[in-house]
Amino acid sequence: MAPYLPRAAMHAVLAFSTLPLFLGALLSDWAYARTYEIQWTNFAAWLITGGLALTCLALVWTALDLLLRPAARRGRVGMTYLVLLLASLVLGSANALVHAKDGWAAMPAGLLLSVLVLLVAAAASVIGLGSLRRSRT
Repeated sequence: MAPYLPRAAMHAVLAFSTLPLFLGALLSDWAYARTYEIQWTNFAAWLITGGLALTCLALVWTALDLLLRPAARRGRVGMTYLVLLLASLVLGSANALVHAKDGWAAMPAGLLLSVLVLLVAAAASVIGLGSLRRSRT
């Protein structure tokens, strides 16, 4: 039997699911910097868009969880998690706009933003999964 996952903790799974997409975007940017093949930038833009869609879902789910469940509001962990998700969304949106530029014009800033988005999303995922483990004990 599969382990029980509460509905309220699904935001942590969504936030963690963004990591492969943002990591793929970073690797695509790195490949573009090495090969100058324009398709890598297009691929990174699609991966960033998918990561942003999942980040939006996780952000809305977390905001509703904090508003509707009084137990989720205790401590600063919930608000820190929400702020990190919001920062991930803002940086990811800026990254998507940078990747909308033509070819090499997106490169130095796009690669740097991909690193920042991945780091912020990873921090949010660690906090979200940590809160999931704390809620199960």
